[in-house]
Amino acid sequence: MRPGTLENAAALAAELGHAFIATADDRGWPHLAAAGHAAFSEPGHIVLAEWFCPTTVANLQRNPRLAVIVWDPVSDTGYQFLGELEEIKETSLINGFVPDIERKGGILQAERRLLVHVDRVLEFRRASHNDIEEA
Repeated sequence: MRPGTLENAAALAAELGHAFIATADDRGWPHLAAAGHAAFSEPGHIVLAEWFCPTTVANLQRNPRLAVIVWDPVSDTGYQFLGELEEIKETSLINGFVPDIERKGGILQAERRLLVHVDRVLEFRRASHNDIEEA
């Protein structure tokens, strides 16, 4: 991975305020989610935090491989990180009665922090590009 790639992606993620996450279940069905927090903590790792839906969490528990996309549609610049979940932590729980959620059969939500080891970094954009790892 080219020096500075993770730093550039971290700056872009901070500027945009979100990242997209692609997971798949044990039959290969894809699922997309968004994270409002994406940062690079330790070398070669991404930290994502959000109130992820149960499908995202279930997919990661069965299949820890995922893709994380940081992309600015205005400039059409971005990165795709291919990696594997190392850790998932619950950081907050909804606590209390929320009538609208209860009536709709809602489920308890938890904010989670994902620690992802990055194996590969690819360019991501709408324009023509190669899926070649950033050298």
